Amino acid sequence: MAKTKLSVEAADPPAVSRTPEEHEHDTSRQFVIFHSAGEMFAVPLAEVKEIIRVPDVVRMPLSPPALLGLANLRGTVLPVLDLRRLFNLPAVEVDDASRVVVLDQGQPVGLMVDRMANVVTVDADRVEPVDRVKATIDTDLLTGMIKDADGKTIVMIIDVARTIGRDFAAAAARVAGGQGEVVPLATERDVAGQPEVADEEQLVSFMVDGQEYAFPIGEVQEIVQLPAAITPVPGAPGHVLGVTTLRSRILPLVSLRALFGFDDQALSEANKVVVVSVADGAHDRISVGVVMDMVKAVLRVNRALVEPVPATLGQSGGHGDIRAICRLDEGRRLVSVLGANGMFDLDVLRGLHGDEAAAATTTQEDGFMAIEIVDDAQFVVFRLMDEEYGVPVEAVREIVRVPDQLTRVPRAPDFVEGVINLRGTVLPVIDQRRRFGLDEVERSDRQRIMVFTIDGRDTGFIVDSVSEVRRIATAAISPAPELSGERGRVVQGVANLHEQRRMILLLDMNCLVEPDEDEALSHLEERWAA
Repeated sequence: MAKTKLSVEAADPPAVSRTPEEHEHDTSRQFVIFHSAGEMFAVPLAEVKEIIRVPDVVRMPLSPPALLGLANLRGTVLPVLDLRRLFNLPAVEVDDASRVVVLDQGQPVGLMVDRMANVVTVDADRVEPVDRVKATIDTDLLTGMIKDADGKTIVMIIDVARTIGRDFAAAAARVAGGQGEVVPLATERDVAGQPEVADEEQLVSFMVDGQEYAFPIGEVQEIVQLPAAITPVPGAPGHVLGVTTLRSRILPLVSLRALFGFDDQALSEANKVVVVSVADGAHDRISVGVVMDMVKAVLRVNRALVEPVPATLGQSGGHGDIRAICRLDEGRRLVSVLGANGMFDLDVLRGLHGDEAAAATTTQEDGFMAIEIVDDAQFVVFRLMDEEYGVPVEAVREIVRVPDQLTRVPRAPDFVEGVINLRGTVLPVIDQRRRFGLDEVERSDRQRIMVFTIDGRDTGFIVDSVSEVRRIATAAISPAPELSGERGRVVQGVANLHEQRRMILLLDMNCLVEPDEDEALSHLEERWAA
């Protein structure tokens, strides 16, 4: 067996030549010793993969208190548990001496301890039963204790699988029965077992000069922040801001304000870049970053509301920028639907890439798009406190501002913040912070209501802010560690964006509302409608 590398002071036991008979009767074992809450604990060395400093963690919603969160361990999602909380010991602040012992339990699991001690080799006669351990420690979670030669020092040996399994039954079952079945994330073709609705169209809408525009979501690769560095291109048209790099690819940046002839405006953090794909020939594609004033919403609209652009409007510059008009709110809200193909001069785009770069980029783009269609999924990313969450873009019906006042409904369930009238439909609204047991905050302009369709019913969830719509490679998505308790199954996967040092918790839409709560919502709507 390969020797485990440990970042603690340890000495290898001297090599001893044994006969087969002596080896058979040798019951000495090696343990890793550490301190927690004034006590000394041990785990078998064979179960220890490594020992690391306490990493940054992403907190899991609705999880037992012992789960500190998820960490990125060289591209692997690592659940980190607090040993003190597992044993109901007094809490303590993490300091420079704190460490995480990474254990192999069918999947890597980290155990945070106060500080490390050493690695020891213990003869079997020094391991005693657990009945002499102090009553403050749950002896059911121990396999024995090591008594030092002085007769006073006691080291408790942790039963790792049982300790984890007490609060995380699913993880214990996984350790006992193997890896189990991995349920794949929903794709655009399979949302909660339902096929995509044929008479609906999904749009990403945004604002430019006070007007609302949209791209069909199939043309949008992702939405990103405006980069800090933009390289100007001499001789480029006025609407071309310059070029930047996006994951080692050249990305031309175009100002939609300038392209449409609107007044110039200084760029700020509020600006967003919608990355669209433009056809360049039968197979090649070029990515273009279109700079908007702000991203407004992800819309899911009936195709009957999307009409061809009236002939009297003409076409901007002969390029056919606007291909349709979407009429919402009984015609009071007009959204101009753009078409990326035909908006831009392909010769200019190729020139921005450069001949050699263009050839390389189109090849990469072609492969990139092929990968995205097959192996990527689109998510709407939003924030709660300091964490990022993602939901499949096809599950988001729309995103709206939080009104100044929600209507409170007498005798409504505690989890319901109120109801709003969304175009003649009663929409129950749930505060997602309260839902996940997070601290509540005052309402702000950044908060949004994300409208999800769950089991055929539209329900709104208040989130702190909506960050972006992005494609995430399925290779970067792993099933959520089964360590978050029964209700914590709301997180079905983790997108580990290693290079960006980001983790996005991907939610299972079917677990956002419990069956009994779904029935309560149904009664609420019936009572309100009456």
